[in-house]
Amino acid sequence: MNVFLESHNINNKAGGLGTFNYQLIKALSKLDLKTLDITLNAKHPEILKKEFGNTFNYSKYSSLERHFLFRKKKKYHVWHSLNQNTKVEPFFKPKKYILTVHDVNFVEEVSKDMNHKVNKKFIAKLKRADVITYISEFAKKQTHQYFDVPSVPEHIIYNGNPSETKIENNTFKPSFELNKPFFYSIGDFIPRKNFLSIVKMMENIENYVLILSGNKDKEYGREIENYIKANKLEEKVILTGKVSDEAKQYYMQNCTAFLFPSIREGFGLPPIEAMKFDKPVFLSNLTSLPEIGGDAAFYWENFNPNYMKDFLFTNLEAFNTNKLFYLEKIKARANFFSWEKAAKEYLELYNS
Repeated sequence: MNVFLESHNINNKAGGLGTFNYQLIKALSKLDLKTLDITLNAKHPEILKKEFGNTFNYSKYSSLERHFLFRKKKKYHVWHSLNQNTKVEPFFKPKKYILTVHDVNFVEEVSKDMNHKVNKKFIAKLKRADVITYISEFAKKQTHQYFDVPSVPEHIIYNGNPSETKIENNTFKPSFELNKPFFYSIGDFIPRKNFLSIVKMMENIENYVLILSGNKDKEYGREIENYIKANKLEEKVILTGKVSDEAKQYYMQNCTAFLFPSIREGFGLPPIEAMKFDKPVFLSNLTSLPEIGGDAAFYWENFNPNYMKDFLFTNLEAFNTNKLFYLEKIKARANFFSWEKAAKEYLELYNS
């Protein structure tokens, strides 16, 4: 059976979609795939082939594939669109089309007008789908809130934990002097990540540093940099830019707490990564985050800087006072999310 994974977002492992594509494919590669002939779509298939060898077939992605005449001409039994935003579609209708929805934040961030091109493209995907999977109950609820979802099978398949495997003998060291305890966060520098709220919180905090990682070369990143300079927070807030897995795991391993005040998440991978390092995690109480963090995280109810600071230190004290109680919850939650489990559920869909 021929299965095509529309996976070209794998090129950006610094983002959530790239991480999802890579981790899922990596987990699939470890399963018994003898009944399937799986093709990966990627801009640099040679890199994937170097890692996965003959486990998969490889198709080179070109931006021209976004246009109908340049779509893949091969016929597939199953076409799996690994995220809701990809513009690459099959030329010939496959026997089954699987759509994985991470979020429909574009409705709230771009336009609620169903005639807007972004929404029209997603509606076309929904109509094409024979099966829809969601990465969280929230993603399903959000999709049904804004769209008429066709009456097809729907499944919740949770993501795994990108830091399931800790890097042994990690030799990473920061390029800057770090002589104070620090809080950590990571993600794309876009407004919905809400990093500015924890930057403002740091104005009222002494003897700690905040380290933020992610692509800061965006408008929101420049806004944060300008705020740091204007308020003389250079000694309190450090922006690292994009980081390697080694750097990310170093910061998660050594931080006092992981902070993630995002206001829109279809899932939110970094919090469960931090839990893998036994860290207390502080999240907003919005969208999918309470579903993902469960009772193992602490939740801010608003973004007033003084409230956020007080909530942070009150619950850090509670964590340190009753560490075994909290660590049991944190470990269980981190281990609940497994890429092997996710891959087996997708494999079951392909085979069925």
